[in-house]
Amino acid sequence: MAEETIFDKILAGEIPADKVYEDEHVLAFRDINPQAPTHVLVIPKRKVSHFTEFPERPAEEAGILFQRAAHVAKELGLEKNGYRIVVNHGPHGQQSVGYLHVHILGGRQLSWPPG
Repeated sequence: MAEETIFDKILAGEIPADKVYEDEHVLAFRDINPQAPTHVLVIPKRKVSHFTEFPERPAEEAGILFQRAAHVAKELGLEKNGYRIVVNHGPHGQQSVGYLHVHILGGRQLSWPPG
């Protein structure tokens, strides 16, 4: 079994989170270390540890995760001026939690390149 992470504990209700959206597939909550005025994480409720696990999973899981991220961004009012969706993978990609999550960043002009 994969290592238990802070996101597992949030899903289990062991650690509180500032939730902005939840359904049977995902949970979205505000990042505790925001990098933009709006910084929300969207996690699948069926755990995926790393982005590279998606080829072995049903394609619908990836689709649902990104559909829900788009829905959350719209609900947060980010659609008009734009926002960034980020998925970090591995140490060079700055993945700090072994649980796949989508970052929604917005509310200000973002720079490019990002890293």
